[in-house]
Amino acid sequence: MTRLRWTDLLNSNRFSTSLRPPVKGRPREPDWLVKDRTELERDFDRILFSTPMRRLGDKTQVFPRERNESVRNRLTHTHEVTNLARSVANFIVHRELGKKIAEELGGDENALRRMRRDIPALLTAISAAHDLGNPPFGHQGENAIRAWIKRHENSLFDCVPSTALNEQHDDEPFSDTFRKDFLLFEGNAQTLRVVTRLQVVDDDLGLNLCYATIAALMKYTVSSDEIVPKGRNAALRKVGYFQSEKKIVETARNACGLPHGVRHPLTFIMEACDDVAYSVLDAEDAVKKQIVSFSDVLSWLRSHQASDELTRYVFEHSEFDYQRHRTAGLSPAELNDVSMQKFRVYSINAMMSAVIRAFCDNYEQIMNCAFETDLISASKAARFAEALKEFDSLHAYRNYRVRGLELEGFNVINGLMDFLWRGITEREDFSDLSSKRTTPFASYVYSRISENYRRVFEQTSLNRYRTDDPSLPIRYRELQLLTDMVSGMTDEYAVDLYNELRAYHVGASEARPAK
Repeated sequence: MTRLRWTDLLNSNRFSTSLRPPVKGRPREPDWLVKDRTELERDFDRILFSTPMRRLGDKTQVFPRERNESVRNRLTHTHEVTNLARSVANFIVHRELGKKIAEELGGDENALRRMRRDIPALLTAISAAHDLGNPPFGHQGENAIRAWIKRHENSLFDCVPSTALNEQHDDEPFSDTFRKDFLLFEGNAQTLRVVTRLQVVDDDLGLNLCYATIAALMKYTVSSDEIVPKGRNAALRKVGYFQSEKKIVETARNACGLPHGVRHPLTFIMEACDDVAYSVLDAEDAVKKQIVSFSDVLSWLRSHQASDELTRYVFEHSEFDYQRHRTAGLSPAELNDVSMQKFRVYSINAMMSAVIRAFCDNYEQIMNCAFETDLISASKAARFAEALKEFDSLHAYRNYRVRGLELEGFNVINGLMDFLWRGITEREDFSDLSSKRTTPFASYVYSRISENYRRVFEQTSLNRYRTDDPSLPIRYRELQLLTDMVSGMTDEYAVDLYNELRAYHVGASEARPAK
């Protein structure tokens, strides 16, 4: 039986350690320069200060293009998940379980100190990064990308000349795995690509994160051809990485001692904090937007609380405060707001307590690679979380106003992909990715694609370490540039760029070169 070891799970080596040769002539670092942060603490900083993190401020959490700043976007959601994860980490490292982990790391004061710094740092780092690859307009963004690929599937993947998209193709058709990377496009896999590839400075190592951070970030652990959508093992249900990052994944996971398909122990906590945040706080945002009232939330829970202890606890305390607030002369909006705040406090406190207990109770199974479900499902909060998710789905996600904005985003992304594809593929030399574009429109579109992404696509980084697969077809790289660009956009930037390109796509600029 394989047992995970914390000496491996907290591996703080980086790809640069083995791949970057020493740079001659580099200035000597002064003696006064303090180097007190651990490598995993530095990873959190790298993620926090990265451009994709700032872009989350204009990416949809639930409600697209939301102008009310008190309603959550991806950035505020990320901050909340990170804070919950930090609280769990601090609980673990200062209790009995923390002593057990410290013993595995050596048992001395240095091991205890390392554990108390590195586990919170690693857990907050992966929580901060967990949504960096999500496209604009929330999950509709993922759906739009998949729909565009599916609509053009034959033209994209077959070796049959096509006037629909581009007449040039690789010599061989796509493998099934390559196809599925795009047909099953997944924001979680794109997140891994963002942090390992797309933040180019002078090489192709992305943010150059520690092996432990890369491995723990992976909520799903298999490639597109290995997923088991309805299987019992939660780690196998979605695409965890694309073929372009396969070598990176294998290296990082092997360095952390993770068998194929097995999650890092801290990944379970990150996932649970994400589940707690969106199940509770999406309901709060629905009330804030006046899609539902707090009394609707109470009515929903009333039908679920009789047979579940945790639901009953939240319901009874929330209802007590609600009735008390009703006599305080508050306006309906104020009553909804204050009641929902108290509901949030009770809900998160109860759910996080359940998550901590579930992790401690299942610790041995997790370390022995025998725990295949998620922490929420294995906890006392399972039925409450399920009830909240049902409420959110029925009363928030399916609201006609939300769906109308999602449809706008869906159409914007599909239109953008049409335009961007011309800029990517309409070039004079199919094998020379940087060759001159064949139309003024294609030339302009290509110039509007991020320089970082184009550099990765053209493979012109100052220092390339070939952590990708050199056999990836050109068509694969073209499609990946397309999905990189779309996924990296904010909601407003996507709309603005779509309108800009649509305005230029008139008259002679629509024309393609004669056959």
